[in-house]
Amino acid sequence: QVQLVESGGGLVQPGGSLRLSCTASGSIGRINAMGWYRQAPGNQRELVARISSGGSTNYVDSVKGRFTISRDNAKNMVFLQMNSLKPEDTAVYSCYADGITVWGRTFNGWGQGTQVIVSS
Repeated sequence: QVQLVESGGGLVQPGGSLRLSCTASGSIGRINAMGWYRQAPGNQRELVARISSGGSTNYVDSVKGRFTISRDNAKNMVFLQMNSLKPEDTAVYSCYADGITVWGRTFNGWGQGTQVIVSS
């Protein structure tokens, strides 16, 4: 099984910054895309950012210009740099990875989620 472990969530004031990290561990051969979802109480889960194995990125409109997704393929890690945070960004953020190959088999993986609270 593939494990994804997240860190970096917490409480921050509006206008502040946080950097989320996620590491996939196991006997991993390759990972296709990695990204971040978020979900606030009463809201649907939404895809915040995605990065392909080749480094191309996509963002939901509400975070464009403020968030940056990146990855380190050698370390099987994905990051989300969040700047100019707003109270509306408050949510549980979960990382994911798809197309994970382990011993010739393919899996998807999810992190446990990390809470981000933006409040003064």
